[in-house]
Amino acid sequence: MGLRALLLVFVLTLLSGCGYNQIQAKDEATKAAWSEVLNQYKRRADLIPNLVNTVKGYAAQEKEVLIRVTEARAKVGQMNVNAEDAASLAAFQKAQGDLSQALSRLMVVTENYPNLKSDQSFRDLQAQLEGTENRITVARGRFITAVQDYNTYIRQFPQNFTAKMFGHKEKPNFTVENEAQISNAPSVDFGATAPAPASTR
Repeated sequence: MGLRALLLVFVLTLLSGCGYNQIQAKDEATKAAWSEVLNQYKRRADLIPNLVNTVKGYAAQEKEVLIRVTEARAKVGQMNVNAEDAASLAAFQKAQGDLSQALSRLMVVTENYPNLKSDQSFRDLQAQLEGTENRITVARGRFITAVQDYNTYIRQFPQNFTAKMFGHKEKPNFTVENEAQISNAPSVDFGATAPAPASTR
């Protein structure tokens, strides 16, 4: 019994020295960071129906733009993303990028409707969307850093042996191409250029 206990202590010490505990901690950090990414993207998706309905009230004729936003949001909502799978993560990034582009087009269209731009509900939704885009950027940046930290750690000696022993592999991350596409919030210029006042004539 004493020999078994000593052997167990030896094995645990060996695993700890080879980075086992750190691998677990870093793995959990990537999972937590990914959960926050999903949380912020969901927050954006939840804002879109109210945004579309508000725009529709003033610009129902912009049917094609409204449909594109709605369809892009639906596609995002139907996805079952697996952040551990590179193909799944790439598909998720593309869908989110498509939604960002659709939102950009929608916001460009709203510039043609002064009454819509002056609507308090619309302005509130704009502010919430802008804040959410900022949160997405921060959450995505933290995820990128966490994955980079994890991947670097499990490739280093002697942790690489421990990682292989327990099946820990490198995690996929946002690709450069997709990062360039989605790293910026939709081109929603919230008041940077003040619109010309509507004519009262």
